Parts: sequence; C-alpha cells; structure tokens
Amino acid sequence: MDGQLLSETFVELTDTMVADFDIIDFLHVLTSRSVELLDVSAAGLLLADPRGELRVVAASSEAARLLELFQLQSDQGPCLDCFRSGQPVACIDLSADPRWPQFARQAGQAGFSAVQALPMRLRDQVISALNLFRGTVGAFDPEVVHVGQALADVATISLLHDRSMRRTDTLNEQLQTALNSRVVIEQAKGKLAERLGIDVNQAFTLLRDQARNRNHRLSDLAQPSSTAPRPSPAPPAAAPEPATPTPAPPAQDRPDPRPRLKARPRRRSTGRPNRHAELLGPHRRRRTPRASAQRQPGRRGIARDSRDPASGKRKVRLFLASP
Repeated sequence: MDGQLLSETFVELTDTMVADFDIIDFLHVLTSRSVELLDVSAAGLLLADPRGELRVVAASSEAARLLELFQLQSDQGPCLDCFRSGQPVACIDLSADPRWPQFARQAGQAGFSAVQALPMRLRDQVISALNLFRGTVGAFDPEVVHVGQALADVATISLLHDRSMRRTDTLNEQLQTALNSRVVIEQAKGKLAERLGIDVNQAFTLLRDQARNRNHRLSDLAQPSSTAPRPSPAPPAAAPEPATPTPAPPAQDRPDPRPRLKARPRRRSTGRPNRHAELLGPHRRRRTPRASAQRQPGRRGIARDSRDPASGKRKVRLFLASP
C-alpha cells in the first residue's frame, strides 16, 4: 500500500470540511481512492435519504453502479445488510454463498467474485455503506479492511461536520441535494458519452476535470443549460402583407336591388260567348284591336292597310269574323 497516496487521500477527504462543499465529488473521491489504495476491482456507495431509503450516489465504474442498482431493486445484497445492521459484511465467494442468490448471479455476470461491505456511521447513526468488489475469490486482507473502514469513518465525519452548529434538517437537506444532483450528473454523463463516442466512465472523468479546472461544482456544471446546446433563436415573424382591395364590379354587372314583378300570363280565349258582355249589351265598351294583336284561335281575321291622305300616316284595320 502506497503510504504517500494514503496520506494525500486523508488530506483530500478532510479538506472538504468547509461550508458548501461538493458532496458528489467528495463521495466519488472516496470510491476512486478506495480502488487505488485497497487493491480492489471496483467500489460503490449507497447513501440514505432523509426518509431512510438508500440511493446510489457514487461508483468507481459503470459495472459497479449497475450492480448497486440491482441490489436496491432486488432488495438483497451485502450493502443492504451492512446498512441495516451497522456492521461490516464480507463474502469471499459469491457463487457459493446462499444469502443473496440473485445478487450473486448478477455480480458473477459483472465479473465480481468477492465483496466487502463497510458501514459509514458515527456512533449509532448509520448514514451510508461502502461496497468493495474484487474479481477473485478469497478473503480480504485485514489491513485492507481496516484502511477501508478508516476512509469510510473520515468521510462520515466530513458529512456530519456541521451537525453541531446546525439543526438536524441541514444534513437532510444536504443529502437530498446530493441525491437530486446525482440524477442531473447521470444525465450529463450519458449526453457526453453519446456525443463524444466514449464510455460513461470517461465521460464522468471529463466532466469532473472540467468542474475542477473551472472551479465549479460538479452538479452546477452538469445542469442542462451547461451540457445541452443552446437552441438557435427563432427568426422574426414576417409582417403581414396589406390586403389588396377588391375592385367593384362594373355597373352593368351589378345586381339590380329593386324587386322585379312577375309578368302575369295572358289569358287565352276559349271561344265561348261572354255572358257579362251579353248582360251589358250596348253599354259594353268595345276595344279597338291593334295591328300587332295575335290571331285568336277559333276566329278568322282580315287585315286592311290604308294611309291617311291628310297626315300621311299608315293605318291598319283588323276585322274579326266569327266562325
């Protein structure tokens, strides 16, 4: 074990004991340093929210993160037993351990054969659990377990540092903020991995390096406004064209607003004698037939043309004869 790296790790963990430190980056430092110092394949960390439910907040690899999620979904595994009992839980061979059959099968598919779970507690209060995974079967070295527990204790003290000066809900708010920020960070990792064509571990490393270089919090840099491209502004709407007035139709095409009377059909004569005329006798007014009168059916007409010698006008006389 590298003594210089161990001392630097303790300094790095205690250096975060300041107001408003980045808890997500702090917990990822704990998992990554555990892999480097304790000679294990991967490390994962489950953190309890204010209601006491565990959430995955940090992992050294994507395989370890997925295994921790499966552990929560199946409600079985060494990390859950460690958190509930407050005591370390070890398994030297997952394939031969009957305590967690589903977890053991999933861990074998991920390439892990042994696991060591360490509680993160301060006296009787357990707030989290640290999982150490190894790809080979066998017991963990006692020194490795001791150093891993020391790292977990220092991390616990760092999380609860402000407890003596603030009320209990301050810690709950801080833990809830870490859980909410974790969702945003996972989304940012996926976007970077998809756009740059890299895996999620490299995406997180790139995101964390950018946060440190810019002196920003990891959760602030992972916000959608920082990772997603800004949409281009929409072009201004074109002004509506003025309406062209419709020309009035010509005077001859305009409809006549005056109502038109319907022409009464002309009464045709039936050739029968008019009884009213017989009653009137000589008092009946006689009408002079016009030259343009039509010929009535059942009667014969004779037209005579003459010219007035005095005026020179043409006169046409029509004589009707009974049949």
